[in-house]
Amino acid sequence: MIRVLVVDDSAFMRNAISSYLTQDAGIEVVGTARDGVDCLEKVKQLQPDVITLDLEMPRMDGLETLKQLMSTTPLPVIMISSLTEFGAEATLKAMEAGAMDFIPKTMANDKEAFGDEIRRKVKLLARRKAFIRLKYSAQRQARKPSPLPSSPSPATAVPHTSRLSSPTPPSPPRSGSSLSRPAGTGTLHGGNFSSGQSTTTAPRPVPTSNARCRGARDIVVIGVSTGGPPVVQKILSALPANLPACILVAQHMPASFTGPFAKRLDGVCPLSVTEAVNGDKLANGHVYICPGGRHIGIQMRGPLAEVMVTDEPKSALYKPTVNLLMETAGKCMGRRVLGVMLTGMGSDGVDGARVLKEKGGWLIAQSEATCVVYGMPKAVVDAGLADQVVDADDIAEQIIAAVKG
Repeated sequence: MIRVLVVDDSAFMRNAISSYLTQDAGIEVVGTARDGVDCLEKVKQLQPDVITLDLEMPRMDGLETLKQLMSTTPLPVIMISSLTEFGAEATLKAMEAGAMDFIPKTMANDKEAFGDEIRRKVKLLARRKAFIRLKYSAQRQARKPSPLPSSPSPATAVPHTSRLSSPTPPSPPRSGSSLSRPAGTGTLHGGNFSSGQSTTTAPRPVPTSNARCRGARDIVVIGVSTGGPPVVQKILSALPANLPACILVAQHMPASFTGPFAKRLDGVCPLSVTEAVNGDKLANGHVYICPGGRHIGIQMRGPLAEVMVTDEPKSALYKPTVNLLMETAGKCMGRRVLGVMLTGMGSDGVDGARVLKEKGGWLIAQSEATCVVYGMPKAVVDAGLADQVVDADDIAEQIIAAVKG
């Protein structure tokens, strides 16, 4: 049973959210809170697995509440956000501070859609409770100053050569370039991929050769969804301003969020970041964020390639869809493309990644251990399309290496 605490200053919203959640027999609303102060007290008493948290509340707002939660009792938190510019900026700050996802408040106008969405996200993110506890525990330990070793007195000092000490066990290898697979190892027929897999204790097969990306790549296309904004910011912040490549990002996000998202990234990243406009030139050192509710890709204008922003396909489940970005990049730019699949639920992007790979592109998937939701990266790994599986902290380094060739 998943235990949920609902936090909102509106009694109507508290009741509505509770009602939607309890329609699932596997979810129990263990309590509600009217503001941040009330929330922090209820967390101690009720020990929930997941919290839904409003942003604008009296006494203590959602952002301050979230910061205190993550410093004392880290839990999966879903922000309930307005779609105003202020709400978008505050939500992005909340995700940077530790929130795992958000749901626009306006979705409540469609009761069925809102209920489906909040139940789905609560069940999905509840699985990451242990991951969050370990993550923040490790961060707190890393911030603690190391105690100074005490010097033994001459009378009790033991000669260095006679001291007994237990050897430090080796750290497990991180998933980086050591988990790469050279293009072409394996066969792809009708979507079924078969390749030799090394024996490993990992929960599922992943690329395991030591090959690195061959040939310089000057077009980077990134697909990302749930839990994405902080990861995208981490990656772009670590890339140099003079990166000889153009980057296009398809982030599942409402239309009113992508403008503030691009502006925020532009303020903290060495690269130039803007919300994409149809016909933008593919400029090195520039990042184009797809406008929410639309799609991004690459199109040819005569002999030159340019950014495409379009409403088609209107039938796509996700707007933007990562499939279109990766497919058009592969068809237009071929071996010049580096694809990056980041955290996100579902499998959006796997069909486009297949085209990208067929045209000679290289594909990096974020590792399961560092994903908020291991859905989109898992889909490309399971399809045999990922050339490398890389921790979030190491993706920028791998992008730089691929761009240099």
